[in-house]
Amino acid sequence: MDLTIDREASSDGTRLSGGCLCGAVRYGSPGPALFAVVCHCRDCQRASGSGGVPILGVPKPSFTCQGPVKQSRIAGGSGLPAVRNFCGDCGSLLFGTPESAPEMVTIYAGSLDDPGAFAPTDALFVGQRPPWARLTGPLCEHEALPAPVTGR
Repeated sequence: MDLTIDREASSDGTRLSGGCLCGAVRYGSPGPALFAVVCHCRDCQRASGSGGVPILGVPKPSFTCQGPVKQSRIAGGSGLPAVRNFCGDCGSLLFGTPESAPEMVTIYAGSLDDPGAFAPTDALFVGQRPPWARLTGPLCEHEALPAPVTGR
């Protein structure tokens, strides 16, 4: 898969970049992130083998990716495919391209070169979160997806 579309870095200098464990896949986005959340839905738990997935949303037109990416397509909560992209060589889970939000890419924060760039504001699907996966910190918690916010 090659999603390469070259764009200038954003005016604030924020650039998000990352890749897989073996180094075969690299991705980037000029940033800044549109949102940063931890998703605790059962699909994310099963896909990651953890209690939740930390994700950042970025606009798809500015996202670039090179390397041997493979996809897993499973029906998500919207009924549309949740597409998870991973390295075809080492299997690292890297980013999502959800068909329910075709204008967006969801980067898995653990694959960032600087995971410290991830600063979550919300936790989603907390009703599905295992008790041991509760994060400390000032996160706004939602039982499911929050209503869309307009005017951002």
